[in-house]
Amino acid sequence: MSELTVTKSQIQRSMPVTVLHLKGHLHGPTELELFEHARQANEGGAKHILLDMSELEVLASAGLRAIQNIFKLFTPAGDLELMHRPGDEPYKSPYLKLVCPNPQIYYVLSITGFLQNIPLYNNLEEAADSFQ
Repeated sequence: MSELTVTKSQIQRSMPVTVLHLKGHLHGPTELELFEHARQANEGGAKHILLDMSELEVLASAGLRAIQNIFKLFTPAGDLELMHRPGDEPYKSPYLKLVCPNPQIYYVLSITGFLQNIPLYNNLEEAADSFQ
């Protein structure tokens, strides 16, 4: 069974963006590891986070739970309330973004509804530039 490797980097745009690069399997045994990295970044003052999933091989339901918990961690309460208001456009997070999932992971994110609220980009540069 492959595990998860998480490395952290920083990208400076109009604001600093913390990037967590994921490699391996995001599933039950590794979900807390990812969340802990995100929690430490948040406690360290990070307000914007990018999950680089370009080397992620497996995304299981526990991994989806970790992404959802990171979404909640980085999204202010007022923004979470916006998600439940009726409107024309669904809420898109300006705080958490995803990059480069493989086609199978894209499919999982798509059918589970994650991409309705979390923006997805094809490459790291495009994703980093989207933070304003």
